[in-house]
Amino acid sequence: MKYLLVSDIHGCRPALQKVLQFYDENHCDMLCVLGDILNYGPRNRIPEGIDAQGIVADLNARASQIVALRGNCDAEVDQMLLQFPMMSDYLLLVDGGRRLFLTHGHLYNKEKLPVGPYDVLVCGHSHLWELSQGEGPAFVNLGSITFPKGGKEPTFATYEDGLFTIYRLDGTPLPATDFCRPCAYGVALAAYPAKVTWWLLSATILCFCALPTNAVAAFCDML
Repeated sequence: MKYLLVSDIHGCRPALQKVLQFYDENHCDMLCVLGDILNYGPRNRIPEGIDAQGIVADLNARASQIVALRGNCDAEVDQMLLQFPMMSDYLLLVDGGRRLFLTHGHLYNKEKLPVGPYDVLVCGHSHLWELSQGEGPAFVNLGSITFPKGGKEPTFATYEDGLFTIYRLDGTPLPATDFCRPCAYGVALAAYPAKVTWWLLSATILCFCALPTNAVAAFCDML
């Protein structure tokens, strides 16, 4: 399956419509919405094109293709309008044996990891997109399509067959610096200049994680 993941819409319908256009044109199968959907939040300015009712109509038309969860700006009244569950604090998405822990980011994040086995923590909330790997699970922050911070661009992501790609709102992938490193939890990551991409390698490749770093890098150069 091909997943499109988006977070921190904050009531901006024009930004969401660009994401939905990408979803349709690229034949995605499921839309994962990681919170802060309708409300722009008291700490943010009012976004251009704010239209909570329009967003409700756009998302409800795709309710059968959506999984969603609660952000810190979402409320019970939002659930009364939206025709898909969105009040959970987290979701565990399992695809091809890989476990993706989806959450908004205000309760669980890079500094406050949830317990339990999973391969990747995916969130938003900070409005700063990020791909990183430490000693634990891989970390993906989707950024925000409405209020990016730190000079970053509005972003969302796709996930398919172990591959994460971060996109701008115009549908072009973000450039990145090459890197490849052995990782904990049997996950190896690689990013290439044309676009930000992460490969979560299958069990047949996991033996490379035991090799020296230069050997793993050499293998990734062949991908």
